[in-house]
Amino acid sequence: MSDALWTQASLLAATGGVVHGSFGPVTGVSIDTRTLEKGDLFVALEGETRDGHEFIRLAFEKGAAGALVLEQRAAEFKDAGPLLAVANVLDGLRQLGRAARARSQARIAAVTGSVGKTGTKEALLKILSMQAKTHASVASYNNHFGVPLTLARMPENAEYGVFEIGMNHAGEIEPLVGMVKPHVALITTVEAVHLEFFPNVEAIADAKSEIFTGLMPDGVAVINHDNPHYQRMRNAAKASPAGQIVSFGTHSEADIRLVDCVLLPDASDVTVDFFGRRIVYRLGSPGRHLAMNSLGILGVTHALGADLDHVLASMPNVTPPSGRGARLMLGETGREICLLDESYNANPAAVRAALAVLASTPVGQGGRRMAVLGDMRELGEQSTALHASLAPDLVTHHIDQLFACGPYMASLWEEVPEAMRGAYAKDSSGLEAVLMEAVRPGDVVMIKGSLGSRMGPLVTALKNQFAKGNR
Repeated sequence: MSDALWTQASLLAATGGVVHGSFGPVTGVSIDTRTLEKGDLFVALEGETRDGHEFIRLAFEKGAAGALVLEQRAAEFKDAGPLLAVANVLDGLRQLGRAARARSQARIAAVTGSVGKTGTKEALLKILSMQAKTHASVASYNNHFGVPLTLARMPENAEYGVFEIGMNHAGEIEPLVGMVKPHVALITTVEAVHLEFFPNVEAIADAKSEIFTGLMPDGVAVINHDNPHYQRMRNAAKASPAGQIVSFGTHSEADIRLVDCVLLPDASDVTVDFFGRRIVYRLGSPGRHLAMNSLGILGVTHALGADLDHVLASMPNVTPPSGRGARLMLGETGREICLLDESYNANPAAVRAALAVLASTPVGQGGRRMAVLGDMRELGEQSTALHASLAPDLVTHHIDQLFACGPYMASLWEEVPEAMRGAYAKDSSGLEAVLMEAVRPGDVVMIKGSLGSRMGPLVTALKNQFAKGNR
């Protein structure tokens, strides 16, 4: 059995709730019965479409140690198992998160940014875990329930914590980082995303800069010096509790400066001026944008007090997460295709970075470079123009074929040369059959789109197609 994360006494102290029944050791916290493990506290959150109270009995059937429930509904479930009843379940989860943070002695980092925050969080988890017990956000649990849930799951003996913090409206980051209270806060970059909810990119920079408001006194702000809004973010950091500002990028004044980046088929060799010291390391992923993110990682790990030599030795292990650049070789030996899985999310900057990686990826004999792109969401009134603006990038990178889907991608389809047009469909399901027919051994296929564009099924279809060995 895992060590106890919460006891009945600590749950009561954290939430001020009322216990019905008797709790044994709680070894985890869950909001989803599909992933709940024996010993978890099930938190019955009310979602947009379903109420977690509907799943309380199922949670106990799967071995939950108890459930966090609304006090006015506790009577319905007293026979199911131990209950911790509170006035508001989400507030109760927040209280658990704050209590976990208050008892922790871990060095904490918080990460946000328009592009690269999940990959950077995962890289920090991998690197820091090789030095000490490290706790981090699962997947993209970076919102109003994901952040307190991640805090509530943090073991008391963790030595490092890494928290991803997201937003799509102004004012969302400040309360979240106020719970996390990081020693280091990183903004990977600021780009034209969520424009549906912001008047301009400057407003996005201001919203991202809220991450500095929660810094511990004399904490460290880590900022991309190459970003056009660097000074705006720096001014926000100066007005925060930050005691130090660390910059990274290619700018001559950057504290951590990219000197050279050599892209290999499956890695990047990176040379950096690190506070005046020349260092060289291999990153286990190709892509200049990922090399830039690695500079931010150096800034965060340095501020946390991690051993630099160990950090550099871990860099070859840094590879993209599934859906965010994962590279897969599919098919029989000698007849493979290379799949670049970027299916989880998309915005103009991220698509351009993915196209650059696609361009640098070697094709097999007779192979082609194929971009499969779905709509980029939440771009507001500029959606049509921003999609069309990607056409020069496809031409510059000599992409052989474009397969596109979604109403906004129609504008890109109309802009690219006719010889580049592979196929267009209104949605990803309409693209599947023609894409499966078109892909052949030797091809490199990059699939990217916002989550709502449902590009993931195309990744699954390609995996299935080439796993069958029928091509």
